[in-house]
Amino acid sequence: MKKTAVALVLAAMGMIAGEAMAQQQSPWLVRVRAVNIDPANKSDAVPGLLPADAISVSTKVIPEVDISYFFTPNIAAELILTYPQKHDVSIQGIGKIGSFKHLPPTLTMQYHFTPEAKFSPYVGAGVNYTRISSVDLNVPGVGPLSLDSNSFGLALQAGVDFKLDKNWSINLDVKKVQIRSDVTAGGTKISNVQVDPWLVGVGVGYRF
Repeated sequence: MKKTAVALVLAAMGMIAGEAMAQQQSPWLVRVRAVNIDPANKSDAVPGLLPADAISVSTKVIPEVDISYFFTPNIAAELILTYPQKHDVSIQGIGKIGSFKHLPPTLTMQYHFTPEAKFSPYVGAGVNYTRISSVDLNVPGVGPLSLDSNSFGLALQAGVDFKLDKNWSINLDVKKVQIRSDVTAGGTKISNVQVDPWLVGVGVGYRF
């Protein structure tokens, strides 16, 4: 009888543990977003040539994939990825002068306020690295312009997940990212551009 009772208790404990493990969420969350990039378009004046904020970078809607790992129900790290994006560049009074591409992976640490609720807001902060390539800029009377190949900056983030079930959610996300580059002509710095875009994204998430 004792052996039978022990066996039954162990079996019950195993079933409870198995059910708890089945109900426990995976720490991995993947989101796919459509993101609108809205640059701040701040730039230094070029004495005798351009006033301040005369250089502008085009807005653009891009696809984005985000991979999050939850260390605890409240704390997560998110890696934000896309592929190199092409932007047109214009100068006040001149018009379009060319284009460049940038690849801006960003890593943030997030705090989720109500992770178990259907309406789950969060805030985050982290770092951005932007790789600038395929620079094709030319100003009449000045010649070709160059940009720095690398930009490092801060990133701030806020968003909310609307949970549809235990796996799927709808996401709204807003980020402010620091992206800056020196502008050179003939090897001489003539300005500094602060792209510093707002990124507003809407997408879906899947919690494994």
